[in-house]
Amino acid sequence: MKFDISNFLTWNNFSIALDVLIIWYLVYRLIMLIRGTKAVQLAKGIVFIFIVRIVAGFLHLNALTYIVDQIVSWAVVGIIVIFQPEIRRGLERIGRTPLFGGREENAHDQSVKFIKELDKAIQYMSKRRIGALITIQQETGLDDYIETGIKLDADVSGELLINIFIPNTPLHDGAVIINNDRIAVAAAYLPLSDSTMIPKRLGTRHRAAVGISEVTDAITIVVSEETGGVTITRNGRLLLDMTREEYMKYLTAELVPKKEKGTKWYQKLFNKIWKWGAGR
Repeated sequence: MKFDISNFLTWNNFSIALDVLIIWYLVYRLIMLIRGTKAVQLAKGIVFIFIVRIVAGFLHLNALTYIVDQIVSWAVVGIIVIFQPEIRRGLERIGRTPLFGGREENAHDQSVKFIKELDKAIQYMSKRRIGALITIQQETGLDDYIETGIKLDADVSGELLINIFIPNTPLHDGAVIINNDRIAVAAAYLPLSDSTMIPKRLGTRHRAAVGISEVTDAITIVVSEETGGVTITRNGRLLLDMTREEYMKYLTAELVPKKEKGTKWYQKLFNKIWKWGAGR
């Protein structure tokens, strides 16, 4: 029998493959959406009910099959009620997709908020001369140094950063490493620089900040325990005793994505369709 690939390259087969891929993607996104929430346990219960239905049908357990069928028939309403917070969050995420021009704005706003939280911590610690060492991962991975710290995996907040570096607490000695706008670890060890260009008056924190900047492209912020001065290092450069205006300008330029001017044609089209009839 002669094999003919054209028999497989049909619209029907293509639509089946596309259908499977879409369903797979939707299931994957649903799992990612409910991961880490109480909905996971509810989802396990739903899966269990469907397994019971399949087994009952296979063994011809008519009474049990009838009861499970009644439960399943009302399951749609129950799922909407039970999963209301997750459904709402999912719809909000859809509204922030690039199709509606939302993801770029969201990334910009998140970066601005991130810098404000850093500034809150820096100002508090600088005024009170609390030493701090904060490294922000860029393109080069910091996994080797993350492994030396104590895992936190927490949102970045000024209050948390301040609490970490309060003297005589378990996490204050070492560096905080931030990855993907989250505090990955605290009390991490960074490599010390042997550079003779570093002023003698600077201590271990500054040498560690320069050291990590020599081997990675990370941005590191140092708050001096002796003077309260704020220093930033990157790519071997040492920016000493920066004012609030200077370090805010630097962090904004390096960390906040620029908003693209104008709106793409397809975004304008979808926005018009989305808002159609709103003025009626």
